[in-house]
Amino acid sequence: MADVQELMQNIKENIAKAVVGLEKPTELMLIALLARGHVLLEDVPGLGKTTLVSALARSIGCTFSRIQFTPDVLPSDVAGYTVANLSSGERSVVFGAAMAQIVLADEINRTSPKTQSALLEVMQENQLTIDGKTYPVPQPYIVLATQNPSSAIGTYPLPEAQLDRFMMKLSLGYPGKAGEIEILRRNLSSAPIETVAPVASAQDILDAIDRRREIVCSQSVMDYIVTIAEATRRDERVSLGVSTRGSIALMEACRARALISGREYASPDDVQTLCEPVLAHRLVLNRQKNPKRETEAQVLASIVRQIRVPGAS
Repeated sequence: MADVQELMQNIKENIAKAVVGLEKPTELMLIALLARGHVLLEDVPGLGKTTLVSALARSIGCTFSRIQFTPDVLPSDVAGYTVANLSSGERSVVFGAAMAQIVLADEINRTSPKTQSALLEVMQENQLTIDGKTYPVPQPYIVLATQNPSSAIGTYPLPEAQLDRFMMKLSLGYPGKAGEIEILRRNLSSAPIETVAPVASAQDILDAIDRRREIVCSQSVMDYIVTIAEATRRDERVSLGVSTRGSIALMEACRARALISGREYASPDDVQTLCEPVLAHRLVLNRQKNPKRETEAQVLASIVRQIRVPGAS
């Protein structure tokens, strides 16, 4: 486990060369990477979402592609298309932006639902279908999408089916005063992102993913995860509770966190730490039964507080 710990620490320190004060989001992104999940970053423009994703891609030496979503982006821009040679009649495939190991879907909610759905298959199946033929994507594979708050002008809300395919939803927040001063200082001479060079390879990440599969998740921890998921489905404040895909995502994220922490087993502490980023965005609230106007995270936290923690007296 120590070698994976050292690898992840090196990556985190390398990313920190380009971003300031984002240690927690960085660690959660690495957890998602090891758990073969995808991440949605939501916040107002200008807080470093794109820089954070770019720094991760540079740090692990994987192929990188960026899709700048706008209303005129088509599904074929994401997946790809075939073209015919008029002289020979032969057809060839032109892959879209989704055919890379690290895919940055920038401002995903500024494009139409039809184009958004082009990512569904590749996020779930690790493959693209172009004119009826499927093509596997290179591994490791992760979609890191950014979106502006749904209240922003010109945005399309992501459907529940697509939200459910993101392992985590994160928010960066504004930096503190000292952090923002440090950001200004780093940008005096050149863009900090230019200083980020690879400190790991794609094979290093694949080896770490294999190690994650060795992490034990006990019956009590699995029972704890499922109890939380079931409680969200029964709560009157919730119209749509956590899916089975959400339960699986939380278990795999807990195993990845245990690996990064140097443990051979997932613990209830992993569940509590990862519960909000993994589960909150999967809830659809019943506004009529929620007079206090609690957010998804607040409702989830109140549900979890009522559930006995395994091993607690």
